[in-house]
Amino acid sequence: MSLSLVLATVSGAVIGVLLTVFGGGGSVLATPLLLYVVGVRDPHVAIGTSAAAVAVNAAIGLAGQARAGAVKWPCALVFGAAGLAGALVGAHLAKQIDGGRLVLWFAVAMALVGVSMLLPRKGQGDPAVHLNAAMTVKLAPLGLLTGLAAGFFGIGGGFLIVPGLIAATGMTLAHAAASSLVSVVVFGAATSASYAASGLVDWPVFAALVAGGGLGALAGLPAARALARRADTARRIFALMVLATAAYVAWRALSGV
Repeated sequence: MSLSLVLATVSGAVIGVLLTVFGGGGSVLATPLLLYVVGVRDPHVAIGTSAAAVAVNAAIGLAGQARAGAVKWPCALVFGAAGLAGALVGAHLAKQIDGGRLVLWFAVAMALVGVSMLLPRKGQGDPAVHLNAAMTVKLAPLGLLTGLAAGFFGIGGGFLIVPGLIAATGMTLAHAAASSLVSVVVFGAATSASYAASGLVDWPVFAALVAGGGLGALAGLPAARALARRADTARRIFALMVLATAAYVAWRALSGV
């Protein structure tokens, strides 16, 4: 196995641990790790490859949430279907932008993720939400815009999907987090398919990233259980980590390093 694949496996393990311990948002670190640790030179390839890995990781998480009955399927499918077109358009636009500028925009997206994780979360909501016409009218445009952002930046978009689902339907945070995985899978698959069609996915690195992610998820379980009672503190620590990484990515992009 080449050094780059070893580093991709280690990077995947790091992401898997962070996702397991701190919850959503960890996938946003995939692109910086591919660029600055694994050594992927083309930002477009890094984004396309990480989007594919995000889709697989989200699908695994979705399977578990579906078995637990936490997914509000009608709402999730409307949001995801509306966002599919947006994700394809966003990915197409991103491929037209210079790699350096795209990385700078990605740093901005990372900063938004970090800030969103610092915001207080409310657990209240309606656990018995049922899709109706009024909700559909709200869900579709929000899904379209979120898909556009997810496709453009090559991220899962969970930090936008969760509040969007809550705002449009009034469902609980737990149901929104579970239901958001449907859109993360759809957006990630659409984005990576667009990049793959342009030859911008490194499949061996993708496989190593996913394999490492599975190992990291298992390794992170003990720490996740230990931090379960301090979830808010853990998320704040992780948010600061994301913000620091965003600053580093922006510095690299601006300095041309």
